[in-house]
Amino acid sequence: MNRTSMDVLNRVSGVTRRIVERSKPARERYLQSIAGGNSAGPRRQALGCANQAHGFAACGEHDKSLLRSGSGGNLAILTSYNDMLSAHQPYERFPEIIRAAAREAGGAAQVAGGIPAMCDGITQGETGMELSLFSRDVIALSTAVALSHQSFDAAVYLGICDKIVPGMVIGALSFGSLPAVFLPSGPMTSGFSNDDRKLMRQRYAEGQITREELLNAEAQSYHSPGTCTFYGTANTNQMMMEIMGLHLPGSSFVNANTPLRDALTRAGTRRALAITALGAEYTPVGRLLDERVFVNGLVGLLATGGSTNHTMHMVAMAAAAGIELRWDDFAELAEVVPSLVRVYPNGKADVNHFHAAGGMGFLIRELLGAGLLHPDVQTIAGPGLSRYTQEPFLGADGELVWREGVAVSGESKLLRPAAEPFESHGGLGVLDGNLGRAIVKTSAIAPERHTIEGMVRTFHSQEEMQGAFLAGELHRDIICVVRFQGPRANGMPELHKLLPPLQAVQNHGFKVALITDGRLSGASGDVLAAIHLTPEAADGGPIAKLRDGDIVRIDANTHEMNVLVEPAEWERREPAVEDLSESDHGVGRELFRMFRRTVGTPDAGASIFSSAAR
Repeated sequence: MNRTSMDVLNRVSGVTRRIVERSKPARERYLQSIAGGNSAGPRRQALGCANQAHGFAACGEHDKSLLRSGSGGNLAILTSYNDMLSAHQPYERFPEIIRAAAREAGGAAQVAGGIPAMCDGITQGETGMELSLFSRDVIALSTAVALSHQSFDAAVYLGICDKIVPGMVIGALSFGSLPAVFLPSGPMTSGFSNDDRKLMRQRYAEGQITREELLNAEAQSYHSPGTCTFYGTANTNQMMMEIMGLHLPGSSFVNANTPLRDALTRAGTRRALAITALGAEYTPVGRLLDERVFVNGLVGLLATGGSTNHTMHMVAMAAAAGIELRWDDFAELAEVVPSLVRVYPNGKADVNHFHAAGGMGFLIRELLGAGLLHPDVQTIAGPGLSRYTQEPFLGADGELVWREGVAVSGESKLLRPAAEPFESHGGLGVLDGNLGRAIVKTSAIAPERHTIEGMVRTFHSQEEMQGAFLAGELHRDIICVVRFQGPRANGMPELHKLLPPLQAVQNHGFKVALITDGRLSGASGDVLAAIHLTPEAADGGPIAKLRDGDIVRIDANTHEMNVLVEPAEWERREPAVEDLSESDHGVGRELFRMFRRTVGTPDAGASIFSSAAR
């Protein structure tokens, strides 16, 4: 191993070791809390007779017989199926596939509960988006309710998008003695290109095309069942579940509603039954998801330039397992994890192109070879991450088989080996300075745009900034500050609709940046954006002191962000205030009042379960 490889290995090992040390008390308490889950027989047999009878009353005769007296395992199906999410619509078919596969394997499967799943694509820029981040914790609670019947030996999770997978993971970890297998539905086929769609949005923002023309482009992009094809939060979830060993190898990006996808669903069902406490491969999810596995997830996030949302989701998921992740861990790993993937918004390709070029098998092989991943982890497929360099295929007889994945990328413009990366560092970073801490995604931003020093214009809503754009007030070098968008203010909505106006200004040759205590979509684009700023304005953060005309410097290369105001004057300034009562009612927001009051900070996961929640 050369010196560079040794330095990388030492850095990854050092970060992991520090996570283990700081997490030790909480992790030990967590593991003690899930101990004793290895029962001698099926879990339902520990219930009283009336309890058991309720549990199988509605079953068909075959399942009723097994659940009543048999020794086979019983799978909980937790489904986030609905018709509003293209990625989740295919799950309508999954329970019957799972039940049939479970019977063939000598077990049973029951839908234990429906999990709420909202579509950020529909609520983007609308009032409902103020519920989006909090839906993750509702999903965790719903998962716990579904599993509370204590009749199951393992669980299979049907979820893909945004807050849904992180919420399910948090809920699964509250029942950490149960094995957990996540079953993706797969992406839709490629349609109107994401890059061309972005251009159409910019043209619409400038009044160059009609609403009907824009709607036509959007409909050609989002055109069928399956996940959206860009590399946003949904597809980052899929990458993460695979590299963390909760998917079967190579299953994340197989298209929806295909024979291979159905075969993988059946195989995942069989695997869930094989790793219960009733057999010799017992794999409880609370032990599987250890510190090394979370570091592997962080490495995958950085190497692929994944969604900024995961700077919060990863922290919240880890905390549910008694593991304390910090933004400093992201920042330190980003220095040695190279950028290997260029999928939109980081490039022009989509996830189908990524999968065809070698996909997860190639990526994991390269990261393992570079010493960036812990190989000696447990997975649902068995011990060791090396099996995740394989790809699934249907053999001549229609049976599912795995073969070694490609050793050479099929397209170097979107997927590269670790020895020839797009960048030597990861696609996400942490900014520090006198305005607080923020996340910046650099993988989609041209290097010459990584630094800006400019004059500030402050706004307290998306609509206010969009109005200024339409009035021609932003067509200059500018740093737009959109504040009072944090979790305690209005639930921390995604502010994705800010990007087309800012991109339009940038395309006219001006230097542009965004600072906000809110979020951007997983599709964060090519505008320099300091997001998730903490402390937030509603919590007394320095962002509330900024005034129009202040000069701010953002340097994503040195990881600094500062307002250039004389310290004595800065200290004397009174923070701006905002009437936030509008976010306290309507579209269900009144039901989430307690969430806004008790939520933790973004760097602690922005969760009501966070140890930092107040």
